[in-house]
Amino acid sequence: MSSGSDPATANMSTASRAMLAKVRQIVPPMLEKFHKGQLGRVAVIGGSADYTGAPYFSAMASARLGCDLSYVFCEPSAAPTIKSYSPNLMVSPILRSTASISPAQKDKDASGEELAKPILDMLPRLHVLVIGPGLGRDTVTQKQVKAVIQAARKHDPPVPMVLDADALWLVQTDPDIIKGHKECILTPNVVEFGRLAKAVGLDHQNSDPEKACQELSKILGGVCIIQKGAVDYISQGTQTTISDFQGGLKRAGGQGDTLTGSLGTFLAWRQIYHEGLWDIEGDKLSREETLLVAAFGGSAITRECSRRAFEKRQRSLQASDLTEEVHNAFLTLIGEPGQGPKQNL
Repeated sequence: MSSGSDPATANMSTASRAMLAKVRQIVPPMLEKFHKGQLGRVAVIGGSADYTGAPYFSAMASARLGCDLSYVFCEPSAAPTIKSYSPNLMVSPILRSTASISPAQKDKDASGEELAKPILDMLPRLHVLVIGPGLGRDTVTQKQVKAVIQAARKHDPPVPMVLDADALWLVQTDPDIIKGHKECILTPNVVEFGRLAKAVGLDHQNSDPEKACQELSKILGGVCIIQKGAVDYISQGTQTTISDFQGGLKRAGGQGDTLTGSLGTFLAWRQIYHEGLWDIEGDKLSREETLLVAAFGGSAITRECSRRAFEKRQRSLQASDLTEEVHNAFLTLIGEPGQGPKQNL
């Protein structure tokens, strides 16, 4: 790949180039034989009375990157607002809270499995779950989500997932719910990383952040972790990489939702890569390696979106500006199969 004058690629490290080459391996080609849904069915679980933007930004990033079907499973009070943002998303008000649980369910203290049944019924139709954007910490919601995570792990095959925001709070309170789930990506910021480390007894205060990320992943049994920051440290316990692409300087709320949505699509593509949906040349990557590759791809896309949006908007940048940059970020860093990256888009 020629560095040219494009700031996205001009100072790219050899390691980053090698990782992007692997990301390209899991991107499916656009073939006439594919039918609707084969190139990705991603569901974002989140959205509450106070938080409607986060699930929208996540689901739209997933769609803009290229998944076929993008769902939002939200609390009923959030559904009309999220639906009004875009007709492209399939929004289902099947996430419950203390305010929306039925009197009968409240009286008998319904189990998480019972509350989660509408979502559990959807699992066979999904490639990936993205859990956390706009989720909130309502006790009924958290009980339902915990049941979803447990069921997704037991599903045959297990449903890959991305956990962020208040889903990370749930993991912090009960790390065993995701321990050993090697189809999972966590996306903590520095503060959230510290809380997760404390929850499992990892003293990382004086550790190299790259080593700390790998050690936390090991303790959690191979869950992939993206520790977000000035650079993103990414590890699935056996391998660790750094995503140091230039981003923007504005820290607007909601930028992390572009990351979770992008990860959702990369995990869906990873799934169909391993299912052999298209002919693959050369040696096939292992599932362990493609988990790291998918995480790196999501990080790289998000940081490039941030750079592009900041270049245009400067301090006025908002999360929605990143959404508009997803496709060109993909074309610049990864490119369509058989065509390669494009410069100066």
